[in-house]
Amino acid sequence: MESTPIFYKLLLVSLLWLCFMLHVLWPDTRAAMRPTPPTLPPPPRKRPKAPKPFAGLLHQPLCTACAQATNSRPKTPGAPPPLITYTRGRQRTVDTQEPFCPDPDCSYAGWTGRGNIRANGHPGGKPWRQLQCVSCHGYFQETYGTIFHGKHVSPDLLVWAVGALAEGLGIRAVARVFEVDPNTVLHWLVEVADHLQAFSQYFLHNVRVTQVQLDELFALLSAVKAGEVSEAEALNRLARSPHWVWVAIDPVSKLLLTIDSGDRTLAMAQRVVHQVVQVLAPGCVPLFLTDGFKEYTTALLAHFGYWIQPARRQDKGPNPKPRWMPLPQLLYAQVVKTVRRRRLVDVKHRVVFGTLAAVEQVLAPLGWHINTAFVERLNLTIRQHVAAVGRRVTTLCKGEDGVRQQLSLYHVYYNFCLPHASLRQPLPQPEPTHGSGSVKRWQPRTPAMAAGLTDHVWTLREVLLFRVPPWPQPAQM
Repeated sequence: MESTPIFYKLLLVSLLWLCFMLHVLWPDTRAAMRPTPPTLPPPPRKRPKAPKPFAGLLHQPLCTACAQATNSRPKTPGAPPPLITYTRGRQRTVDTQEPFCPDPDCSYAGWTGRGNIRANGHPGGKPWRQLQCVSCHGYFQETYGTIFHGKHVSPDLLVWAVGALAEGLGIRAVARVFEVDPNTVLHWLVEVADHLQAFSQYFLHNVRVTQVQLDELFALLSAVKAGEVSEAEALNRLARSPHWVWVAIDPVSKLLLTIDSGDRTLAMAQRVVHQVVQVLAPGCVPLFLTDGFKEYTTALLAHFGYWIQPARRQDKGPNPKPRWMPLPQLLYAQVVKTVRRRRLVDVKHRVVFGTLAAVEQVLAPLGWHINTAFVERLNLTIRQHVAAVGRRVTTLCKGEDGVRQQLSLYHVYYNFCLPHASLRQPLPQPEPTHGSGSVKRWQPRTPAMAAGLTDHVWTLREVLLFRVPPWPQPAQM
């Protein structure tokens, strides 16, 4: 019976110890109800603003145009034939330096300015002269090899119709104005396009420029109106790969280096850059300015790059693979525009190849900054003069060939026949005009004159009458 008080004492101690442990270990409800301060996420890592240097490519970008065309310009077959001079008789007044003999068996065939061509007047009272080669004694008209040869239509009517096409009228509008059949106007356009492509290729070469601006604008083909595809399918096709007109211009001389049409793809970008390289002089590497289209980078690397062997970073292991790098003198900058709801909200300048200081050094003498304003202004001029790519017009082309033919016409008309207001130069002395108007104070100049390709403003009649020689002619001594 004496053990009972001891038992109660032990039980009381156990209860007290249990209460103490519950008080210590039991979670506090008031503390649990207190809001815990939110844990802030770590701040995002800031990207360095300085662009990373270009690491190079392991494989050289391949250009299809370079692989297919070895050399688009034919080479001179050999030494020119001897120059023929006339010492007897009266001096001839008709200039026969540009025509050449078309007979392939003649030793003077294809050569201009060798004195073998003489004029024999207008046989039968016809408007065109008859020319003769004194070497092979062959006769041919001065229109041989041009679109006027064999045409019974008035030459003035043909020139006016082609000029109306170059100024932006559609084929049917030209047919209504000059009262001819639309198919006839289309046939004239096809012949003129072939002639002007050879004309442009003959004159546009060895051009030296300091900068080139490239851009592209979309052209809508009339597949919906012809009923070939449904409207929904056409919209889907246009959203995926619309038709584009590619342009390259020298902003200093306003010379249109090349113009072409095609999809907005890498292959087309390489094709346009290839055409620019064919126009430029050997060793000329200008500053290139484009929009944010990323395929221009690969296209420029394909034509202005070289292999370089990187230095070893460690003593052991294999040698690093060679890298395809841009040329040290290549400068390339982009103008990246952000558009939201058809509004321009931001413009950023990005130097892809070279340094910002080198780019500004090229633009500083002219007081310019990185921009594509000149080629953007040219896009508006193209839409006004080429009916196939105008906005909200009914003169849409049905195929790519029609677009290219009109672009070929505009290419030569813009460079050689259309004076540019910003290129004019003041005359030393004002010249009086034939009428009662004010005196002439400015000399008009075309982009071809500013680039040094010609010395006068060509008329469209002169361009269409010019027979393109089969190869580049040597400089006359």
